[in-house]
Amino acid sequence: MTVDAAEAWFFDKEAGHLVRPYAITNGRTGPVRDGFALITLVVTADPRTDTSRLTPEPAAILDLCRERPLAVAEIAAVLDLPVSVVKVLLDDLAEARMILTRAPVELAEAPDIALIQAVIEGVRRL
Repeated sequence: MTVDAAEAWFFDKEAGHLVRPYAITNGRTGPVRDGFALITLVVTADPRTDTSRLTPEPAAILDLCRERPLAVAEIAAVLDLPVSVVKVLLDDLAEARMILTRAPVELAEAPDIALIQAVIEGVRRL
């Protein structure tokens, strides 16, 4: 019976990965930078980046973000990893300049709620 490479990392589908999150992050529990919100967009800096020498998780992140930007939450969901682990991995990739990120719009830059409400009311009157 042949076991698929992805299946080999699961002891029990409901139990999750055999490799503990702290093993994936080399014992780190949080990123050095605090700039990764759930909606921070991530894209691979150079789509031609060779991922063959990277560990599986950072390589998977670079492969996922090669074609289009993905949010931190999306990356965690696709890889089935805790967001905290993904943030640590992204921190390492950012330090190595292998990814580019775009932080969410700050509240100061967000449109005025009154303006949005006025637009909605104007559309309703049409």
